[in-house]
Amino acid sequence: MSTTQSFVPSTSRSVATLSAGPIDAADSFVEVDLPIGEIGPHDLLVAVKAVSVNPVDVKQRAGNQEQGEPKVLGYDAAGTVVAVGTDVTLFAVGDDVFYAGSIARPGTNTECHVVDARVVGRKPSSLSYGDAAALPLTSITAWEALFTEMRLTTESTGTLLVMGGAGGVGSVMIQLARALTGVKVLATASRPESVKWAEAMGAHHVINHHHLREEAKAVAPEGINWIFSPFSAGNVETYAEIMAVRGAVVAIDEPEGLDLLPLKSKSQSWQWELMFTVPLHAPDDLSQHHLLNRVADLVDRGVVRTTATQHFSPLDARNIREAHRAVESGKMIGKVVVEA
Repeated sequence: MSTTQSFVPSTSRSVATLSAGPIDAADSFVEVDLPIGEIGPHDLLVAVKAVSVNPVDVKQRAGNQEQGEPKVLGYDAAGTVVAVGTDVTLFAVGDDVFYAGSIARPGTNTECHVVDARVVGRKPSSLSYGDAAALPLTSITAWEALFTEMRLTTESTGTLLVMGGAGGVGSVMIQLARALTGVKVLATASRPESVKWAEAMGAHHVINHHHLREEAKAVAPEGINWIFSPFSAGNVETYAEIMAVRGAVVAIDEPEGLDLLPLKSKSQSWQWELMFTVPLHAPDDLSQHHLLNRVADLVDRGVVRTTATQHFSPLDARNIREAHRAVESGKMIGKVVVEA
């Protein structure tokens, strides 16, 4: 390990979950000192200044079967590099960074976090750590869905439907699609406050997901070319009906018993986006590093804004629990962050 600092701690104060169960269970969130572990040749050690909570955190907590074994969640962070591995060339000690990390490694709800530098970007200099921590996971998901799966470019035209336009990913996807493509952006929302938020993000039209078929056809009678779907259960037939010939769905959920046959008649396609694919299966791929840097540039130019709407502090078990509670409510607009 190469570092300009003389002292690197061996343990880190962490917020962990001990077992699956309801959010208010005594061991749903506990504060423990855990070993930092080895800093590999491609790793950074980051002093975490802020984290964000995503639906994946709630899913991981609910499905944690490691009874009695502390599991640290958290897949968003902003902080400062305090040590670097021997092969790291992208960052140096003292750099401010933001990232989502990997689901295969301990999460970010900790004082000091080890992460592969190749999935890390520079923190937007115009944002606080909290506002920056709201962006990595959702930005990676939105960017990969738009530009890797849908293959949109600056020259692309047509119609994109963003389901859940006031959610974390939807909020970023609307902004990126407006800034970097020529497509018409539709978004779904139903409550007045979520409609207002989706409009503020830049949606050309906001439609009610409770009346998806009727309102989508009214706004896009020629058919929708791309649909981003975080809520796929029960929607496949409607998607097939409102999409154009050879339209495409990119989904991030995995509803049980999904039947895609309704898409066949119009030669429509279904793809999945998982932002953990790169760290899990292509660790040498620098695409997430580059896209996070690009997002940081867009933020600092005033093109993309943070989606943080709720802030808690400090980073302790009580506030992580409250952040999870906000996400579990199903009424989140934007993102919730917890600052150290």
